[in-house]
Amino acid sequence: AVGSQRSRLVLRRRTKPTRFAAAVSRMYRLFGGGVSRSLITEMVLAEGSVPYELVEVDITAGEHLTEKFKAVNSAGFVPALVTPEGEVLHEAAATALYVCERHVRELVPAVGDAKRGKFLSRYFYQTNDIQPPTKQCFYPHRYALRDDDVETVREKARGRALERWKVVDAWLAEDGPYLLGNRPSLADLHLAMWAAFGLGERTADRRAILDACPNVAKLVHLCAARPRSGPFLRRLLYLEIPPLGKFSLPSDKHDTLTAT
Repeated sequence: AVGSQRSRLVLRRRTKPTRFAAAVSRMYRLFGGGVSRSLITEMVLAEGSVPYELVEVDITAGEHLTEKFKAVNSAGFVPALVTPEGEVLHEAAATALYVCERHVRELVPAVGDAKRGKFLSRYFYQTNDIQPPTKQCFYPHRYALRDDDVETVREKARGRALERWKVVDAWLAEDGPYLLGNRPSLADLHLAMWAAFGLGERTADRRAILDACPNVAKLVHLCAARPRSGPFLRRLLYLEIPPLGKFSLPSDKHDTLTAT
């Protein structure tokens, strides 16, 4: 199954976290799950209808820090993606790019494509400029020297993050609705995931990016409407924050968004 969908093409098997192993398999093994950056890797695997096994790692319980998991990915982070050949890959943006270039090539401009440079610039802008302050919003205690400074760190990170997000919103206003104009790409799916995470766990923080950046919100809706990867994004959006703007899920929660 893919998210709330059932698919004959994609296997998403839940495996107990104690069974961490990176053995060679005939399908991908993805270590992650839950509300984590492994979501983007699942999204692109779904886009390509690529068979994979999901090994759930509970990061809230610290399972990513155990020796059993570090035997798979010594960096101690999810996602970790084991290829059918047995190679272990990590870093969410990297694993998603790898899967797309191997299985979903229409989402990544090829070498020599006129859009390749713009794609790379806007994809890595997300990892270099958007992710750091966004993570600080969720984990301000990691960056504060004193407990009394935690809220100050959070608010400063929130301001920096929104400043960076508004740069993207301006790009989309000038040449949208996607980061490559009318051409959807992996950069859009990755951006939509981070926008859906928001800037913290409070409802206002969950909505902060979407409320401040209308063109980003439009892009999120377009990505959420995709029939294969959209259900992952919609689950994150609609289970954790109220429906956005004029859009709501139909009562049967099939693969379309409807305007109301």
